[in-house]
Amino acid sequence: MHRVWAIIERDLRRFRRSFALILISMVMPLVQLVVLGYAFGGVIKNLKVGVVDQDHQVPAIKLHEMFQAVSVNAKTFTPIYYSDKATAIQDLRNGIISGVMEIPPDFSRKVLAGANPHIALIEDNTDQFAASALSANLSALLPAYNARPVEPRMTATATLDIVEVYPYVPYIQFLLPGVIVLAIFISAMIGGGIIYIDDKARGLHEGYLVTPIRKFELILGFTLSGALKAIIAGIVLITVGSIIAGIPDPLNPIRIAKMFILVVATALALISMMFLIMVRVNDPLVPRAIFGMLNTVLYFPSGAVYPTQSFPQWMKVITVIDPFTYAVHGFKQLVLKNTGLAAISGDLLFLFCFTAIAMSLATLLFKRTL
Repeated sequence: MHRVWAIIERDLRRFRRSFALILISMVMPLVQLVVLGYAFGGVIKNLKVGVVDQDHQVPAIKLHEMFQAVSVNAKTFTPIYYSDKATAIQDLRNGIISGVMEIPPDFSRKVLAGANPHIALIEDNTDQFAASALSANLSALLPAYNARPVEPRMTATATLDIVEVYPYVPYIQFLLPGVIVLAIFISAMIGGGIIYIDDKARGLHEGYLVTPIRKFELILGFTLSGALKAIIAGIVLITVGSIIAGIPDPLNPIRIAKMFILVVATALALISMMFLIMVRVNDPLVPRAIFGMLNTVLYFPSGAVYPTQSFPQWMKVITVIDPFTYAVHGFKQLVLKNTGLAAISGDLLFLFCFTAIAMSLATLLFKRTL
């Protein structure tokens, strides 16, 4: 074991000299958390909607008043009135407005006659987020418009009551588990991939190869030293990231202790994965070249950004074998739900088993000659 510790000590001494690099690897996920969390998590507001009123009667004027109420209060959209539909459509195509609400000339007559009145929403569907927000808001507006002046006390209409188990979760909090795993992965990429290959390129690796150290001890030493650096990055993210994201009681020692166990499991799994990928690589450009591809293939299918239930079947196959998937799921349970270790036992089991398999394969593939 003293030979393994010698490798760890040597690697940590080098880590102390290159701490700025590791610090940057911690800062970048925090920047991503803030930028993506607020860029994707906000409520869409201040959309410009053209209103073409071809009716001008009292029922249509009532719609105008409701549009103005939305503009002043919820501020989801601001109505801009047009006298000509063609001009409104042209502004929609030019990106000046996000949609066109058309009130047909027979709208009021059909309202008063109870003859299924219709209004049209012409939307710019190249921006699905804005289009969905606009159609959802206007669809929610019509029931209030159609409501009777005096509702009966009892009706036969079925309604849905929604009960939320947890408080509202902003997108920045939803994104935090994935960012924690990403920070650990960046440290694993640097400590378990780039530095290892750089040692080979500089000839430093030969010093290990001429010693009586066993292959497994060598892999274990590199894995543990890289995992320690990744664990430091994970601890920074679970504390600082929780504060930035507004997680309730972010410094709760029990929660942090549970998350620390998952950080260790994740770090070991990702570091051992990087050594398995790099064990036969000699070119120092390879880990830098595949970093973006690995990030895309592992991070996005994990459910860190979007639920995995929406993925096509071929992508779900990736999620089953992706260690990111289990790490992200575990951190979601601990960060967003504050559950116990029993809820993430399956995730921990997969990560530790993944570590054992990856280290075993890396040991088998490792060559003592360059």
